[in-house]
Amino acid sequence: MPRRSRVVIPNCPHHIVQTGHNRQVVFLADNDYEFYLETLNEWRQSNEIRVYAWCLMKNQIHLIVEPPDDVSQLGQLMKRLSGRQTRYMNRIEDRSGTLWESRYKSSPIQADQYLLACIRYIELIPVATRAVKHAEEYQWSSYNARIKGQGHMTPDLDPCFLALGDNHAKRTLFYQDYVKSDIPAGEWAFIKEAVARGQLTGNRQFIEHVETITGRRIEHRRPGRPISNKTDQYS
Repeated sequence: MPRRSRVVIPNCPHHIVQTGHNRQVVFLADNDYEFYLETLNEWRQSNEIRVYAWCLMKNQIHLIVEPPDDVSQLGQLMKRLSGRQTRYMNRIEDRSGTLWESRYKSSPIQADQYLLACIRYIELIPVATRAVKHAEEYQWSSYNARIKGQGHMTPDLDPCFLALGDNHAKRTLFYQDYVKSDIPAGEWAFIKEAVARGQLTGNRQFIEHVETITGRRIEHRRPGRPISNKTDQYS
């Protein structure tokens, strides 16, 4: 049975997830994380991709990126990222073979309703997996770059973040409170399921809008089951 082609929408944020082959570790040392971010920072410009958030874990990456009118630029960026990181790690480890699962996962995001929630979701992954207690303690996500301007690259400022206040100080204060606030029941499961199944992170109206502009029928699913805490998201 042929696999379903991705839904990629121009000028729309997408949640991207890519996992190590057989869930193997893909980042062994700080230099490995740095190399990936340097590649992302370099090629997001040449591919005209806006990068709103990222989180690099030992065996998985999460990105929120927005392709331009030419949506093929998104696929080209991911091909470059995975290929260059594979060659780098194979050279470091004196090995050969694939580093990643063959197909990354992608979910277009309804920006006005879910973009900020998706950014919070991936920047809290290190907390959810108990790698750290607080988002600011993890150096391989976009959180500190967003709040303090620290890190190896700077996220593009999405319209939802810019709408949080009329200056950077107000926006970051609001966002910090937002990250620490209670997460609505079912929100994390809904986001996780959307990207895992390659579906849309949005409501019925968004799905109908995407069906109109793509000419494709988009599967609609019920929201994910409510979840009792953050730590069961990545078990």
